Amino acid sequence: MAEEITVARPYAEAVYELANQGNALERWSQTLAFAASVAADPQMGTIIGNPKLTQAEQEHAFLSICEGRLDDQAKTFMHLLLENHRICLLPAIASLFEEFKAAHEGKVEASITSAFPLGESEVKDLVDRLVAKYKRQIQPSVTVDPELIGGVRIVVGDAVFDASVRGQLEKMAFALKR
Repeated sequence: MAEEITVARPYAEAVYELANQGNALERWSQTLAFAASVAADPQMGTIIGNPKLTQAEQEHAFLSICEGRLDDQAKTFMHLLLENHRICLLPAIASLFEEFKAAHEGKVEASITSAFPLGESEVKDLVDRLVAKYKRQIQPSVTVDPELIGGVRIVVGDAVFDASVRGQLEKMAFALKR
């Protein structure tokens, strides 16, 4: 998937800049989310991947489903993606766009995984510590994974904080193998 993100990033950056300059971040956020759901649909994948259909036919099929939901700029962007055979990247482009938008708004997403269910006060304490560290609003996403054995694992952007028993055991096993 790293390759997909690498290819999607320039498109996401371009559409983000366009949206930011036009003060249309929310509108583009909704547009990309909708178009990404259309592009991710298996039936649309069959149409887009059909070598018997011309690019114009594929574009017509895609845009007809999006009828009334895309303005002229969005249609031009979808045309560009279809022309470059990149429409399948729309879910990744939409995801990256949301990351850029959140960073612009001073927000960052934190994925908190715990071995056991966390109480509200525990989540609040973790979020407060992350706010102090990153100086941004934190949007937590909390999940439970019993395989961690104990502790928590927090992912914020590219940073991973692994304070789980499983993580510590893996570090110890790696150290012993050296």
